[in-house]
Amino acid sequence: MRNEFIVFSVLSLIIIGAVAYFLWTPILWVLIILGPIILLGFYDMFQAKHAIMRNFPLFGRGRYLMEDMRPKLYQYFIESDTNGTPINRVDRSMVYQRAKKELDTSPFGTQVNVYEEGYEWMNHSIGALDAHKLEEDPRVKVGGPNCKQPYNASIFNVSAMSFGSLSSAAIEALNGGARIGSFAHNTGEGGISSYHKKQGGDLIYQIGTGYFGSRTKDGNFSPEEYQKRVAEDNVKMIELKLSQGAKPGHGGILPAKKNSKEIAGIRGVEPGTDVLSPPFHRAFSTPKGLLQLIQQMQNLSGGKPVGFKLCIGNRSEFLAICKAMVETGIRPDFIAIDGSEGGTGAAPPEFSDSVGVPFKEGLAFAYDALVGFDLKKDIKLFAAGKIVSGFHIFRALALGADACYSARAMMLALGCIQALECNKNTCPTGVATQNKELVAGLNVEDKKSRVANYHKETVISFVELMAAAGLDNPDQINRTHIYRRVSVKNTKRYDEIYPPMKNGALLDKDMIPANWRVYMDMADPESFKPSINSYA
Repeated sequence: MRNEFIVFSVLSLIIIGAVAYFLWTPILWVLIILGPIILLGFYDMFQAKHAIMRNFPLFGRGRYLMEDMRPKLYQYFIESDTNGTPINRVDRSMVYQRAKKELDTSPFGTQVNVYEEGYEWMNHSIGALDAHKLEEDPRVKVGGPNCKQPYNASIFNVSAMSFGSLSSAAIEALNGGARIGSFAHNTGEGGISSYHKKQGGDLIYQIGTGYFGSRTKDGNFSPEEYQKRVAEDNVKMIELKLSQGAKPGHGGILPAKKNSKEIAGIRGVEPGTDVLSPPFHRAFSTPKGLLQLIQQMQNLSGGKPVGFKLCIGNRSEFLAICKAMVETGIRPDFIAIDGSEGGTGAAPPEFSDSVGVPFKEGLAFAYDALVGFDLKKDIKLFAAGKIVSGFHIFRALALGADACYSARAMMLALGCIQALECNKNTCPTGVATQNKELVAGLNVEDKKSRVANYHKETVISFVELMAAAGLDNPDQINRTHIYRRVSVKNTKRYDEIYPPMKNGALLDKDMIPANWRVYMDMADPESFKPSINSYA
């Protein structure tokens, strides 16, 4: 639209000039009306705050008109997705306000129905603390007993989104925000691009089934290439992706027409060819094989924290990995749990809607499993699944997380308006597109500040909630602090919904909870397939 507007302006001025040659007086009225419109359009093109207006001069202003007319029209057009994909209007507005450092309070009290089934809240304390006296930026030390280069992570970080899925400007702005706010930026499985490195923010290098950036020509894991990538100073942690919330158990393909020389160079593939990311890993096929790869990656990295990410599926498989940890003594430094409702990437609706364990159940199960095998003391848990606010962070920590990832909210902080055009290469804000004309609308300097602002204000909000509960350390948060309405007349505390596991209980046959026994019987550290005694 920028080029089209320039052409429109030039043609308009030529026509006005030609007409003025013959009819000077009447053309003054045309200049009075059209001149300011053209000037306003050029202002839109060169201002740095609004990507929509930069990409769509004049017409982009319609978006803000719709905002002023909400909730009726704006809510109908923007939030009518039947699958519930967008973040709700209240949370979205909060992200925008925090990113812009605007007032993020709301008048007239509660914005939700507190008597609706599923409503959740935390209780405050009469002995509330002064939030200003608490650590304003809580950190989490990631690194097991044998880790030589532990990383002091923020409790709130950028979740995995690859260059290719996001634009070069979006990647650079996210990393710039991470640099300003001292939090981590997960690269996604598409490899480390120059846009990940230009701003100097901390990186979590994610490696998926395609091993992009660390692969051989035939698509297998390359220890040599991996060692080169992780030697870079801004790579602070490494994450092996087993599955993701958007499409757990589903592979992907990078079509030849999208596999440019730049993308191919980053991913370590041949340009102009179809590139397959299979739904499984070639570097291992058993739980013990997974841990051996983790150990190899730890050693090759020089002792940086290495972990894996998954959306919980068959519970016996995660328990099999835990059994393998006990038998081999090998531990990942961290595990990231993605909820089935998470993910910003495009996926078949059957997978995004109906495959994988949801965030809360998955996180609670993973934490309980690690506690049950007496492994949690050596392993940090990261959590992802529509985490937007300070309360969402508090809730995740209550379920067992040590730190959180966010993808959607970070995209909103960049200026994403949830147009749901991510998979069409037509994102109007330049966030999720490779169209250079649209990417040009996203101003890196402005957006990286917004990402940093949003992160800072949300962490401050979390600390204020912690103080309101009378707690002075995130380690004190547990399942007794969160309540859920299960019906109009009944509420339950999280420890009633998700009964906590006793430390070491899964190591003693007599202590294994009844509802865990079938999964424990199925779990085999030598295979991801259920044990032959599964149903005995």
